[in-house]
Amino acid sequence: MKIKIKLALALAVAAAVALVGALASSASHGASPYKVAFIYVGPHNDGGWSQAHEQGRQYVQKALGSKVQTTYKENIAVGTQFNQTVASLAAQGYKMIFATSYGYITPAITQKYPNILFEQATGTYLAKNVAEYFGAAEDTVFLSGMAAGAASKTGKIGFVVAYPIPEVIRHANAFALGAQVTHPGATVRLVWTNSWFDPAKEKKAAQSLVAAGVDVLGQNVDSPATGQFAESMHIPWVGYDSNSSKFAPKSWLTASVYNWGPYYVKRIQAAMNGTWKQGFYYGSIKDGFTKLAAYGPGVTAATKAKIASYQTKIENGSYNEFAGPLYDQSGKLRVKKGVRMQVLTGGTNSLYGMNWLVKGVIGSPKG
Repeated sequence: MKIKIKLALALAVAAAVALVGALASSASHGASPYKVAFIYVGPHNDGGWSQAHEQGRQYVQKALGSKVQTTYKENIAVGTQFNQTVASLAAQGYKMIFATSYGYITPAITQKYPNILFEQATGTYLAKNVAEYFGAAEDTVFLSGMAAGAASKTGKIGFVVAYPIPEVIRHANAFALGAQVTHPGATVRLVWTNSWFDPAKEKKAAQSLVAAGVDVLGQNVDSPATGQFAESMHIPWVGYDSNSSKFAPKSWLTASVYNWGPYYVKRIQAAMNGTWKQGFYYGSIKDGFTKLAAYGPGVTAATKAKIASYQTKIENGSYNEFAGPLYDQSGKLRVKKGVRMQVLTGGTNSLYGMNWLVKGVIGSPKG
């Protein structure tokens, strides 16, 4: 009798333990995923900037699986539309928002939603719940400019650019400085579109540049329209943001591209485990944030070798494209010999404050 009672008790205890385990497992599997949103200034499949961020979002979803729930909102303009988008995401319970373009984040929006963590690409505004992130794309833009210079027969290169802000100006300067390494005396002519993504304007800009005599095209805008026009004209093209070689396979040279995914995973994990802190991240070639896309058929072995040598020097710190002496369009000395421009400093030495164009660039820094 005692044996039967003990056996019954043992079975009851085992059943209770199994039930508790099942409930715990169920609770664990039923835990709500951490909700993260990405806001894009253009289409998620633009072939450029927004597509690179979308690839980063997909990287996050694959890396973190059911622990996260991600979404994206595309074609969102700065200002009212962005604010309305944030309000909608907040109502849906999103806890972290990556605003992937300059000018999105303002003190008003972050103060209104103090429990949401905001991260903004390319800006400088920091707050308790705001971090900024970008990187030294000027280095890989410089290297892509080397490819453009080597491909040019005349030394006349065109560059389609978006807005006259420091980010775009320093990239235009880096591109020109790179072109001048492989083609001494090369000039880079700018046409401003005043839009990040407008294929029609970008094509029109490319047309005007070719009409002005350029024999290579580059860009700091988001669609592949410049490259598609280059392909139709049988001239070389340097892209930007993403590997867009499929749009112009014969014209394609290379592009400065971004690898956003690892940064996104790291920051989301920090938010999930409570270690997230505001800050300013500036990635590099060395940490894998920015790199060159695969070369097209028009890049020679000699050009590849020269670009590789400069990339090595940039990575080990023995070379910097924005080290003086640097002269502006008028011939004025802007950066003295032995001085390197820095990311965030005051005055003319700041890459984030650059508002002048280097010698050899044709166009106005005011747009």
